[in-house]
Amino acid sequence: MTLDLILQQVLTLVHSADYRPSKPRIILKTLKLPEEDYRLLRRAIKQLVRDGLIVFGANHMVMRLDQHGKGRPAKSASTPSPATALVDNSDSDLESELELESLRELDKSSRSRRERNERQGTFRAATGGFGFVRVAPSLTHEKIDDIFIPPSATRGAMEGDTVRVKIVRTGKDGKVEGQVDEIVARARREFSGTYQLIDGKSVVWVDGAKLDHPVQIGDIRGLPLNEKDKVIVELVRFPDAFHPGEGVILKVLGSSKNPAIDTLAVMHQFGLEDTYPEAALAVARAQADLFNEDLIPENRTDLTAVPTLTIDPVDARDFDDAISLSKNEKGNWELQVHIADVSYFVPIGSALDEEARRRGTSVYLPDKVIPMIPETISNHLASLQPDRKRLSKTVFMEYTPEGTLIHQHVFNSVICNQHRFNYEQIDQYLEDPEPWKIKLKPAIFQLVADMHELAMVLRAIRNRQGALELTLPEVKIDLDKLGKVRGAHLVQHTVSHQMIEEFMLAANQSVASWLDSLELPFLRRAHAPPNRMKLRRLNEFVRALGIPAENMEDRFEIQRVVNAVRGQPTEYAVNFAILKSMSKAVYQAEFERHYALDMTHYCHFTSPIRRYPDLVVHRIVQKLIDGQPAKENELVLEHLGMQCSYAEQNAESAERELIRVKLLHFLSKKQGEMLTGVVAAVRSNGLTIRAIEIPVDGSIGVRDLPQDRYRFDKDTHTLEGFKDGNRFRLGDELIVRIQRVDTAKRELHFSFEKVTKRTSPAPVQSKKRKDQDRDFGRKGKAMDDKKTKKGTKRKRRK
Repeated sequence: MTLDLILQQVLTLVHSADYRPSKPRIILKTLKLPEEDYRLLRRAIKQLVRDGLIVFGANHMVMRLDQHGKGRPAKSASTPSPATALVDNSDSDLESELELESLRELDKSSRSRRERNERQGTFRAATGGFGFVRVAPSLTHEKIDDIFIPPSATRGAMEGDTVRVKIVRTGKDGKVEGQVDEIVARARREFSGTYQLIDGKSVVWVDGAKLDHPVQIGDIRGLPLNEKDKVIVELVRFPDAFHPGEGVILKVLGSSKNPAIDTLAVMHQFGLEDTYPEAALAVARAQADLFNEDLIPENRTDLTAVPTLTIDPVDARDFDDAISLSKNEKGNWELQVHIADVSYFVPIGSALDEEARRRGTSVYLPDKVIPMIPETISNHLASLQPDRKRLSKTVFMEYTPEGTLIHQHVFNSVICNQHRFNYEQIDQYLEDPEPWKIKLKPAIFQLVADMHELAMVLRAIRNRQGALELTLPEVKIDLDKLGKVRGAHLVQHTVSHQMIEEFMLAANQSVASWLDSLELPFLRRAHAPPNRMKLRRLNEFVRALGIPAENMEDRFEIQRVVNAVRGQPTEYAVNFAILKSMSKAVYQAEFERHYALDMTHYCHFTSPIRRYPDLVVHRIVQKLIDGQPAKENELVLEHLGMQCSYAEQNAESAERELIRVKLLHFLSKKQGEMLTGVVAAVRSNGLTIRAIEIPVDGSIGVRDLPQDRYRFDKDTHTLEGFKDGNRFRLGDELIVRIQRVDTAKRELHFSFEKVTKRTSPAPVQSKKRKDQDRDFGRKGKAMDDKKTKKGTKRKRRK
């Protein structure tokens, strides 16, 4: 059992309707935890007290909070519930008075911190040396956004550390800034890294940590180490502003030139595990033994004869969703989105469920998939494989020919996937349907055509309502049979992707609308509206690029700008800037519209094989189908949403990191070769270039540009010298040379060759820039006059 899982269980218990104040020992028995988990339970209680979510009262009782943050009994009834009716007076001798007193002090200190404008949360490191602190949801203070921590105020905190933060200021744009006052607990001590010998001393560059110096390593005698080997190091002293840190090498992974070692190192860096506890595997095997696809469970609608298909990536193995579509006698569309019924195979509270919740999501690395649920279920029992009877939850939606939703409901079903397509096949069908008439059954051939028709109607409606496409193209690595990189490309979001996207959005929205109509708490997929100040800055950014823009606070104007730059050199930079101005989509129980989708009701329901939040929503739906109470505890859901949001972001970061590592290794063999790139960012110290042939970012420092005196214009995103042609602007297309690849620091450096295409029209200088140039011109003229006078004097002397 992990600490996170015990935290969730304690929260759920303490906030249940029949909970009465109990001692830790009683809680241990109520939760049916083994004796060896008692230490973890005490740590969990301490953590919840620190976070202000529970209090430690008199007589060593653990209590929940009222809205004012004071401990109170759950209810005044004199009869205890069966779950908590046990009487145990032995806690006094089992729990030391010293520890209980410290818990009370923790409760007092948590209240004191709130009064001093301090918060405790989890530190999330960013690539620029700065970070953010995410504060856990609590009943004792208002929810706040992540607290920004500048590089100088982190106190050496690393990814995942629990820190105490003092809020320094809140800006006009709503951004909260703070400083780390204390590192309460380290998240981990073991890290992956790259071994090097510098000036005869052994050091390790820690992966993912933006440290100025490598960690010092002690005695390495007896270890089979070579330069740039990947290793696992345990930190015995953490780096800070005064010391680079010290560590001990625990394990040598192997040569960094081995593609498999890259994957292992990144998995360790992000805490990803590809093995499962034996107890979880035992549950999965037991479910496999119990399942018989020829025996349809009771209370399920048999849809096995209904034409049904799936559309997935060509290398997919877990099939979450399938589609059926037809027209009824009224001429209306009847869309059925079938979703794998994972909840049937993952018992609530089982070891399998605990492991799935801990992981939160499946992880899709370039050369490896790490499933959230063992493959016995994810790739077999629950997966909607072709020509197999599979259990599903079906979202039925009736639409008019114009795309107006008339009716919706959800039920349990059994389906049979009659044809498995990949995206490329559907694109080929849409480009030229005739050859497919021979390959497909008539019903499936018509189904694809009908899906395309309805999907495009729904898509047009969303676009008219102002839905925003806020994504960056996905980088896909091309691997050979040995797992080595032979190239990379951008995944195109083609019509086939759009078809499935529309149906998944429709199903997710329908389920969320139903749950909201019943006023039930559930895990939403929320996207808060952007801050107005950020949108104003975005407005200035877009106009500086010569793109006409009115008011970017209007979603339709954002939509128009996104469409205007599609296929242009500035497309990546503009889309990236728009994304940076937006909030992150997260999982939460608190009501919040989805800004980008422009949907009032939205959740994730369609991928329970690979996302735990979807499984949580499936279980709420199942309770409703069974006629059982389905009201979940909102605070527990908030904590779960926070955990799942982090798991999602961690998985995405791991995928991006491994893609970059593999591309850097690929490019390290091509140093000196030239590439075409687009200026993706302009800074005072140089340029960020996104290569076109191989979609990867690298940098060009000012020193590597043609010799000149450069001035950075923030308003127009231009770095400009005083010699003709020495102007570099966002969106310019360049020829660059691969100068240096540092795989240990994950850095790529280019040198400049020439400009092939400049962004047009030319930027309009800001008034500030014009004034600077005028002043510089006067200064320059004065310097020229001085040089002339000096030259005349020299001539006279001669």
